[in-house]
Amino acid sequence: MNGFSALCIAGTSSGDGKTTVTLALLRALVKRKLNVQPFKCGPDYIDPTFHNIAAHRHSRNLDCWMMGAEQVKRSFAGGITEADCAVIEGVMGMFDSAAPGSLEGSTAEVASLLDVPVILTVNCRGMAGSIAAIVKGYTEFCDKVKVVGVIANMTGSETHAAILRRALELANLPPLLGYLPRNEHWALPERHLGLVPFIENEKSDEWFEQLGQAAEQYFDIDWILALCRMEKIATQPKTSHPAGARLAIARDEAFHFYYQDNLDILRENGFELVDFSPIHDLLLPDNIQGIYLGGGFPEVFAAGLEENSSMRQAIKNFAGNGGAIYAECGGFMYLTERLTDNAGKSMTMCGVIPARTFMGERLGSFGYREAKTCEDTFFGPAGTIFKGHEFHWSDVEFNSVVEPLWLTKGSHPESEWSPCGYNSGNVCASYIHLHFASNLKAIASMFHCIVSR
Repeated sequence: MNGFSALCIAGTSSGDGKTTVTLALLRALVKRKLNVQPFKCGPDYIDPTFHNIAAHRHSRNLDCWMMGAEQVKRSFAGGITEADCAVIEGVMGMFDSAAPGSLEGSTAEVASLLDVPVILTVNCRGMAGSIAAIVKGYTEFCDKVKVVGVIANMTGSETHAAILRRALELANLPPLLGYLPRNEHWALPERHLGLVPFIENEKSDEWFEQLGQAAEQYFDIDWILALCRMEKIATQPKTSHPAGARLAIARDEAFHFYYQDNLDILRENGFELVDFSPIHDLLLPDNIQGIYLGGGFPEVFAAGLEENSSMRQAIKNFAGNGGAIYAECGGFMYLTERLTDNAGKSMTMCGVIPARTFMGERLGSFGYREAKTCEDTFFGPAGTIFKGHEFHWSDVEFNSVVEPLWLTKGSHPESEWSPCGYNSGNVCASYIHLHFASNLKAIASMFHCIVSR
């Protein structure tokens, strides 16, 4: 293939099959010996873990609300440097955004910012000519977005696909570029408002291969690549500092929610990242200056976390000796004294934070967050601002009055500031998943503060 192709797989809503279509196309392109770079619109952590396996490359999130337009362009341009093609999976419906009346935080915003052609995924189960009305609406709603074709998901037969194709042709709309038949084997199990993570799903490579074969059979991949030719975006080369501090990163079944750009930004600022498992490792890595406990589902693996008392004590000792710890969401929960799961079983956690965590039966908090520090931290002086995302079904109850880490508010214009999280000076923790691209200076401050301890 000559040239470079990039496309965005958008959808009409959540659950329309965007991820399955994306994975099928990614693996088909890999089978063609192409270097394909996957991306995910929005703050989601789970879909990118499937991208990683399908494409054999780390997927990157693109979110204009959290990262800002320039950082989105920087991440995209940096990711495609050595790629033959790029596939961006959208978030929710194409025009679902941080607030009504705005494109901010939507798939459409990313596609228009990067000037990437869009292929619309439509769940066509029980549908015939109505596909034309749907595609017409999505195609004409915003002239900043270029819809170049359609992939029909959940089709009943080749005849059904032919009807859909003809309906689009007669309405003079973007063409049907492919379809996927209904197949329960391709379904991805869900938890809460998203997929069950790959590390728990453990879909076999054969499963991805079957998806890739389906894309070869049912998609016109040559046509897709030809329609989506574009010039690569130029970018300034990244500048990195020599590694000057070892930062332990929790990575296992319980903790694996990290933005790839966050890890890159840490490395660019002089951190050497050292993986460890709170479930399986008995001790922390040697000679570390800090710990980063990311998100995940510690409640699912709470028994294993409790059983590893050696690691829990090592983390508590590290904090007690003034070691810097940053924790978000699942990591925040792990640092509390006890975690009560959905079955009502209470299990011992690290005891760094004087609080208990309780799983709920409904969504506790969900949405974009702007956060500013209440007091000085290793991120910088009081008032240091980040952007991020919050999503959890649990609640933390403190045993006593503590110093909150953040004042936060949502993306809605009428949102008000409210305190959250925990700050003890060397331990900063909350439910919010920060995107470090929203404040690069604060990560530089974090490095210098940790090194100087």
